[in-house]
Amino acid sequence: MAKITQEDILAFLDEATILELNTLVKAIEEKYGVTAAAPVAVAAAPAEEEGAGEPKAVTVVLTSIGDTKVAVIKAVREITGLGLVDAKKLVDSHPCNIKENIPVEEADEIKKKLTDAGATIEYK
Repeated sequence: MAKITQEDILAFLDEATILELNTLVKAIEEKYGVTAAAPVAVAAAPAEEEGAGEPKAVTVVLTSIGDTKVAVIKAVREITGLGLVDAKKLVDSHPCNIKENIPVEEADEIKKKLTDAGATIEYK
């Protein structure tokens, strides 16, 4: 068996279609038990001594959809950018996180949109 060089691999990658590259990535993931997900940097937890004041980042949790499910789904679509089916699944699975680790100001805007649509929201 001839040894494949790095240049051979790069030449293949230059000429491969997206479908071929996708198949290659999946095969590598299965064979070596790895994932091709981009690494995510984890921020250090804020120090306790920042004070007992208002948190800087919160998670908006949909706790109840009220009587106007369609309006809540439309609001969730607008907020999250999800498609209709995904937004409906999210709303149907309440209580659920709508947005995580967002500034309090943005969370207040989201809360207003969702409460105007008839939903009940809480922050975590």
